[in-house]
Amino acid sequence: MLQSKGYAVYANSKVQTASPAELTLMLYEAAIKFCNIAEMAIEKKDIQKAHDNIKKVEAIIEEFQATLNHKYPVAKDFDKVYTYLMQRLVEANIKKDTKILDEVLEHLRTMRDAWKEVMRVTCNGSKVGVS
Repeated sequence: MLQSKGYAVYANSKVQTASPAELTLMLYEAAIKFCNIAEMAIEKKDIQKAHDNIKKVEAIIEEFQATLNHKYPVAKDFDKVYTYLMQRLVEANIKKDTKILDEVLEHLRTMRDAWKEVMRVTCNGSKVGVS
């Protein structure tokens, strides 16, 4: 119990001190993690766990959509991608389909990797805002 409480304090501190770019990366990582958990839950026939984790991925995608800065034209493209991912997540949740989750995972990993590159190019994220 004490060890998990210590980790929670550490994780909270990490979030509190992260730059917007680092927070965005953390969200991509979390979405990938929850998508993987959902996929494993489907394979184990744990429908509730799959549902709960798909909903977590949806919440992260919704956060990405809510924080898009629409003064930049690329925001429209991101919005379309996020909308598509949401549709696929809903379908995956209804059908409990791991192939759909694989597709979502592929997109999330590509976006995460692109974000990492943006952070690297812009001095470790110091000049980058939220997605």
